[in-house]
Amino acid sequence: MNPEVTVSEVRVIRDARGWVIEPVDEQDLHGIRNVHVVWTEPGHVRGNHYHRETTELLLVTGPARVCWEAAGRRQEVEVPAGVARRFVFPPGVAHAIQNTGSEPIVLIAFTNRPHDPTRPDTVRQVLIDA
Repeated sequence: MNPEVTVSEVRVIRDARGWVIEPVDEQDLHGIRNVHVVWTEPGHVRGNHYHRETTELLLVTGPARVCWEAAGRRQEVEVPAGVARRFVFPPGVAHAIQNTGSEPIVLIAFTNRPHDPTRPDTVRQVLIDA
């Protein structure tokens, strides 16, 4: 099995009030079963896990470092400040996100399975030391 991670730029529309983005495309909306927003303080790491059965579409606003490991191959992408990128992590792909800036960042996660605390789907795998 060679799971494919996709990374795509997300258009950021800016004006005097701030910015707005569309985190998912129309084709992704039909399979979403859970959405959660993650506030991450500077220097801290989120993730450091993989999902047994869940596909996770993750919107990352920079500045951030995103690491993943699939089929024994580790990859890393820097998301600059003011940029938003969409990552799709299939089941079995370990992933971690670190806030590399001096202000909090926001991550938005969309999954194709509902969260069930009685049957967690995450397995810890450290890619970025906290």
